[in-house]
Amino acid sequence: MLPAVIWISLMGLAISRPSLNYLENHFTVQNESKEVRSEAIKRLLEVFGMEDPPAALVRGHKQPPQYMLDLYNTIADVDGVTKDPTLLEGNTVRSFFDKLHSEHVEFLFNMSTVAKSEKILTAELHLFKLRPQASLTFNRHHFCQVSVYQVLDSSKKNVSQGKKLLSSRLVPIHSSGWEVFTITQAVRSWMSDEGSNLGLLVTVRTLAGLQMDLKSVRFASGRHHHHSKQPMLVLFTDDGRRAASLEITAKGSDDFPVGPSLPFPSLPLPATARRSARSADYDDSGEKMPCQRLPLYVDFEEIGWSGWIVSPRGYNAYHCKGSCPFPLGQNMRPTNHATVQSIINALKLTKGIETPCCVPDKLFSINLLYFDDDENVVLKQYDDMVAGSCGCH
Repeated sequence: MLPAVIWISLMGLAISRPSLNYLENHFTVQNESKEVRSEAIKRLLEVFGMEDPPAALVRGHKQPPQYMLDLYNTIADVDGVTKDPTLLEGNTVRSFFDKLHSEHVEFLFNMSTVAKSEKILTAELHLFKLRPQASLTFNRHHFCQVSVYQVLDSSKKNVSQGKKLLSSRLVPIHSSGWEVFTITQAVRSWMSDEGSNLGLLVTVRTLAGLQMDLKSVRFASGRHHHHSKQPMLVLFTDDGRRAASLEITAKGSDDFPVGPSLPFPSLPLPATARRSARSADYDDSGEKMPCQRLPLYVDFEEIGWSGWIVSPRGYNAYHCKGSCPFPLGQNMRPTNHATVQSIINALKLTKGIETPCCVPDKLFSINLLYFDDDENVVLKQYDDMVAGSCGCH
């Protein structure tokens, strides 16, 4: 319903229709707001290395693997900020579930969501070993040889020509829990030739080399066991987005490394934003406030991304605000260049030289745990997402 301006007079009530200019301005602002939001979301997706957001999942329908949750909690705090950048190999970890669901110990993983430009660092096959059945508890064997093969020819996988050994080791027969095998070589070959992905084959033999009964050594499958024990491929990659964007932090700090800063063209600001930008260095009392770090919370639910992001629900990016007046104290963390600029401005030696700006001088990375379009769980680290401190530059 269109708004109306209601005029009240002593003679009674008179209702006037909105003017043409009002309507034009009203709908122009609405359209501009939609365009700005659309462009802002597009730019935010670029920051997170995506063209489109993954499809939202019905929460509770799909649970992330416990391994991925534990890994996330190891490298990130409650806000997703990286605890220690050396803990994670590369900047991306993906988990894939078996697509074959075979009665035999064979597995097939769809790797199509991995970009060919990504550097494959490590690939692991995670298998959950079940306890032996009660009737086989007194098996005279204490260890078995578990071997993982890359299938080269589906018609010859039971002979040596049809498979390639990737990993092999001794496993206690009476144990239960996760067993991890390195299969990096196979995944690299699959990435170079997608058609060569014919899956993996696992064999279990005695120390003498004899084939063991699969009832003696059992691994959980996606068909008959709880989803928390499903066979899983975990892939560590690097997408090449790491680079130093703040030279002062990269060269002179032992804190977190910093990464790329995307060169986005600026968006036109509405008049209200331009007015607030001019008075940004003043507090509510009209006093100039010194350069400092202030909160800036990014809420993924408000953005509309809560349907596919597992953790965090949002994070505090912080922002820098305040003035850099002469003389610059060490508490403002000025660079030598900023100090010189401040002096030139104070002495008015050169026309048009402004005071230094209050900007982030240390940036931290955050981690995102989310479902991709194929419902694989991805853990990704993004550099330069949190202002760790502010200074006059």
